[in-house]
Amino acid sequence: MGIDPGLTRCGMGVVEGSVGRPLTLVDVNVLRTTSTLPVAERLVTIEKGIDAWIEEHRPDAVAVERVFARSDVSTVMGTAQASGIALVCAARRGLPVALHTPSEVKAAVSGNGRADKAQVGAMITRILRLDAAPKPADAADALALAITHIWRGGAQSRIDAALAQQKSRLRAAAAASRSPR
Repeated sequence: MGIDPGLTRCGMGVVEGSVGRPLTLVDVNVLRTTSTLPVAERLVTIEKGIDAWIEEHRPDAVAVERVFARSDVSTVMGTAQASGIALVCAARRGLPVALHTPSEVKAAVSGNGRADKAQVGAMITRILRLDAAPKPADAADALALAITHIWRGGAQSRIDAALAQQKSRLRAAAAASRSPR
């Protein structure tokens, strides 16, 4: 499941498949909140929506767009708050969570880390064999996150596991060298 966090529009997309096999669109949607509501109420709406999607689709993992600095602090703040809600919803259910940068996602689906929204939408359409690009762009971005995680997440989790195993061996070796003989 991919989540493109946002306080006004939070994209959610579920894709099924594996590396080397065709991917399939399961579902895509955009949660919307109105700016006339207090932020806390908007975050509750986002939480309920994400929880309902996780409950309905039961994903194996959740990929969330990593928040990056923009010039408008209020936009970054809302995105970060929505991102935190997404992370909590996934973690509460014990789901693996991955964060992917916008440029990483663009590079994964289009081959260009600076691709624009239209290019990403066109590639999502092609990769998932859709008739048209999902609208709005938040929907396409959520699907791009899910695709990126399928294609890159498995490799990253194997790297993380290998690093954890290496650290464990180093700690054991250090402890053995400190023990009296």
